[in-house]
Amino acid sequence: MNMRVAIRSGLILSGLLLAITVLSGAVAAQFARPTVAVLNFDYGTVQKWWSGNQDIGEGISDMLVDELVNDGSFRVIERKRLDAILAEQNFSNSERADPNAKTLAAVGKALGVKYLIVGSITKFGTEASNKKVGGGMFGGGKFGLGSVGKSEGKANVAITARIIDTSTGEIMASAKGQGTSKRSGLLLGGAGGGGGGGGGGMLDFSASDFRDTILGEATEAAVKQTAEKLVAAKGRLETH
Repeated sequence: MNMRVAIRSGLILSGLLLAITVLSGAVAAQFARPTVAVLNFDYGTVQKWWSGNQDIGEGISDMLVDELVNDGSFRVIERKRLDAILAEQNFSNSERADPNAKTLAAVGKALGVKYLIVGSITKFGTEASNKKVGGGMFGGGKFGLGSVGKSEGKANVAITARIIDTSTGEIMASAKGQGTSKRSGLLLGGAGGGGGGGGGGMLDFSASDFRDTILGEATEAAVKQTAEKLVAAKGRLETH
């Protein structure tokens, strides 16, 4: 009887030790994640063809945040906290891709983050082979913008991102992502612009129908590729 009790007690103790080990590992992994904040991407080199005031840099930044959060390799600062700090610092859009040392230090101190992710959008557009696509054409027929395009279409999106140490200004990692989608079907969600040389379309990065367009597919592919490269560079970062 005593032997059975001893064996049972031993098994219980072993189970408890295993549970504590697993829990400790999970807690350690949680704290081992570098904390980052993601700025809205700069898109100053992209000629604006869409209608409205949609900030495509904010849209792509939000998509990147979602990818990093879902992956779990980083602890990502919530957008509202970051925006509040940037407002206090009179942060300008021109600083998106290259924040000054003062801004880096202020963001790092206020949010308790050592790393800031900044980026640029270098390509963002669609090409249509049929000039009859609704919404008109942009750039002599090269960029077809409309709500529904049943002709063959192609979209190209390219972005670059960098991880910067807020305490030193050092670039710790750089990543590039590119997405291309080519097929027949929906080119761009939203209403098309009028006929003529500069038709535009509406953009809504959070809408499911945007992701179903070739532009949405290309954007998602570029963001995923960039996120994967940033995650792969995690080992270069400090976790405390």
